[in-house]
Amino acid sequence: MIIRKAKSTDANDLKILYFDYLTHFPPKEEQDMMMWQNLLDEFEKDEKMYLLVLEEDGKVVSSIQMAIIKSLTHNVRPFAIIENVVTHVNYRNKGYASALLEKASEIAREHKCYKISLETGSNKESTLNFYRNNGFSINEKHACLKRL
Repeated sequence: MIIRKAKSTDANDLKILYFDYLTHFPPKEEQDMMMWQNLLDEFEKDEKMYLLVLEEDGKVVSSIQMAIIKSLTHNVRPFAIIENVVTHVNYRNKGYASALLEKASEIAREHKCYKISLETGSNKESTLNFYRNNGFSINEKHACLKRL
């Protein structure tokens, strides 16, 4: 098992993860994979944007996205936001997403973040329990969404 930042060569594995296992995918329009690769190249170099992947058997089987956001609050300490936590169904219940969340927490601590917010599109109790078991409070804050 290898945890690392995503690279442009991971675009197709990520497309499979996103299209098959994220609740709000697939989009109706065809994806421009060159744009995906370019964005992954940007993420790989960016110290505030993380698309972390877990590689097993030579392919990306789990992923999360995290952004570090500068803030004027908490003595000008940043905060982190996590979204798009996804694991291939054949690799679930092996601790892979938990390992990615722990790596994201390490990165957030290195950046001196005062908190990590995590958003999920799932209301399934098993998903919410997974986040609770990984140290996230479900009832402490509320996310509000406006689709554009």
